[in-house]
Amino acid sequence: MIDQFINFVIRPPRAEYNPDQYLWETEFTYAGKSYKRLDLELMNKRGHCLKCSHYVPSSFHEGNPLPCVIYCHGNSGCRADANEAVIVLLPSNITVFTLDFSGSGLSDGEFVSLGWHERDDLHAAVSYLRSNKQISGIGLWGRSMGAVTCMLYGAEDPSIAGMVLDSAFSKLYDLMLELADVYKIRVPKFTVKMAIHYMRQVIRKKAKFDIVDLNCLQVASKSFIPALFGHANEDKFIQPHHSDLIFKSYAGEKNIIKFDGDHNSSRPQFFYDSVSILFHNVLHPPRASPSCPAKVEKCYDLANLKVSGSVDEGLLYEIIATLRSVGADSASSSSVFHSGSTTESASEHLPEIPMANSDMAGGDRIVDNDITQLQDNEDSGNEECFTRLRLQ
Repeated sequence: MIDQFINFVIRPPRAEYNPDQYLWETEFTYAGKSYKRLDLELMNKRGHCLKCSHYVPSSFHEGNPLPCVIYCHGNSGCRADANEAVIVLLPSNITVFTLDFSGSGLSDGEFVSLGWHERDDLHAAVSYLRSNKQISGIGLWGRSMGAVTCMLYGAEDPSIAGMVLDSAFSKLYDLMLELADVYKIRVPKFTVKMAIHYMRQVIRKKAKFDIVDLNCLQVASKSFIPALFGHANEDKFIQPHHSDLIFKSYAGEKNIIKFDGDHNSSRPQFFYDSVSILFHNVLHPPRASPSCPAKVEKCYDLANLKVSGSVDEGLLYEIIATLRSVGADSASSSSVFHSGSTTESASEHLPEIPMANSDMAGGDRIVDNDITQLQDNEDSGNEECFTRLRLQ
């Protein structure tokens, strides 16, 4: 059972997929505009090849720079996790870069490290984008492990414009203790800490990191990048108090939004609205060209407000900011952030992409199931059940 728990941390089930089937196509049309997917490979400092994709407008030319948001997936995730981010951000002239972290998806590497080594992979992505004259600014959006990765990297690079941190854990050591209790792993309580101490040594030997060092509270007090925190109220895997603790310690401008659902639930549209507004305010993308109007109402339900291509996009976001009231479960310390509620979800524009008992858009459901398997002491195989992504 201890070996299974170790694998839950450093070797969860790995997403194996065909990019041409489960990512947006190399050329596609969305909301009345044409886009393309540029696939590339980067090398991290450990010599691992990282598989990456950059979603940009088809008319993406040098001399007309656009900002970029890097999407960071969860511990059993891959580039396909960014599919919703693509439809949320591209219509606002914000490009989206995503990668398979080392040890995940199609990239090299044997183990994941829940953010510790992944921040070096993120550094490689940021360095690549900074060398590209077509990129004007960079934001980060991470979920679960990806959110921790963003926090660890952001503390070292204050030039990042803004971050979205969905379901980050505060301390990995504390999370492991909680999971042993939440999932009622049948080990006497007095032996739990001894078992985790043993796992700490094994993980340090195999994956070359110390679980005690993964502490977001330590970096939160040194981080000043505007950040939007998000967490599902019914999350039993990483409980909401983790985001509360990080939010309390975070030194920069911040907002936190709670919403219904669990760790792997699709996020509500008002959360995506807030994400879009944050990145618009910190990245300052150029407005959509009137000659190629974006059908903004496909991404945002503005209470039946119809927006034409001739409307100033800055004015649009001012309208959103004015009409959206901060929900009862959200708190804000900056005028940068706004939130609201709509009835349409961005996920409705994408079919489900299940993988090995996991919703790839959610990232970590495989791990959630694996912990249940630890409780039941069963070794059941995972069946891949991908559905081909069909674009409208």
